[in-house]
Amino acid sequence: MTRLLLIHTGGTIGMAPTKIGFAPQAGVVEAAVAGLSSTAQITVISLTPLIDSANATFADWNRIARTIAQAHDLYAGFIVTHGTDTMAFTAAALCFALQGLRHPVIMTGAMTPLGQPDSDGLRNLTDAIAAAQTAPPGIWVQFGGRLLHGARIRKVDSHDPAAFAASTSFQPPLHPGTKLTRHDFAAAEIAMLTVAPGASRALAAALVICDGAVLRVFGAGTIPNDPVLAEALHDAQKQGIPIIAVSQCAQGGVHLGTYAAGNLLVQTGVIDGQAMTPEAAFAKLAHVLSRPVAERPAALSRSLCGED
Repeated sequence: MTRLLLIHTGGTIGMAPTKIGFAPQAGVVEAAVAGLSSTAQITVISLTPLIDSANATFADWNRIARTIAQAHDLYAGFIVTHGTDTMAFTAAALCFALQGLRHPVIMTGAMTPLGQPDSDGLRNLTDAIAAAQTAPPGIWVQFGGRLLHGARIRKVDSHDPAAFAASTSFQPPLHPGTKLTRHDFAAAEIAMLTVAPGASRALAAALVICDGAVLRVFGAGTIPNDPVLAEALHDAQKQGIPIIAVSQCAQGGVHLGTYAAGNLLVQTGVIDGQAMTPEAAFAKLAHVLSRPVAERPAALSRSLCGED
């Protein structure tokens, strides 16, 4: 019988109503799993405290990765139940964190809590358990009837049960390695910044006070022609602050250098995020900034787990 480990972190799937709204409650996911008919032997553990994923931090990424790594040789697959608001961030983070993973890790959750009318939780949970027995090694998201690439997903709907989408990649959601190596995330100040028409002194100022930044640019890679922004990008380059440019468009990605209006990004060494999602770019910066300084340029310049 296939042995699986289900790691419950919190999120809507395991919530119950309270006087101030839905909140994580112990025992909800455990009861649902106990009621399932499955050919697998499923062990359930809950991380304490259970959280709404809006409160997820680097420390939570680390504890999920650590739990998987410690049990890696004891189970054939893993399921991680997680809130949907930051699932794309955590899925990408686990892709970078668990190098050399040899088993599938299936993340799932729900838009409506288990036990509530019309909940999608039981279907997602059942599908995730099945995927954990058949999917190739890597970090996957099973949601709304689809198995999605963990480093390329994004939440596209705040209510629909098919809340996630992901572009395809020839590279699986797996950080290759000869053995399992866990990379913890260290504390870092990473800005997520969006350009808009006109100049923004606040955006420019943020670029030079952070450890790294994800810059959401127009279309295929353009930004306002503004001297304040130009000065900030040059200063960030001098300080060695890595900046990844990603498109504000949901599809198509960026191609820096296509337009003159984006030439400044090329001149100042901004990294072309190509088809990377903002969530994956954020997680990649968190991963890279946790590595020794000498290793950072090489890690930034290549695809580690199919993220771009």
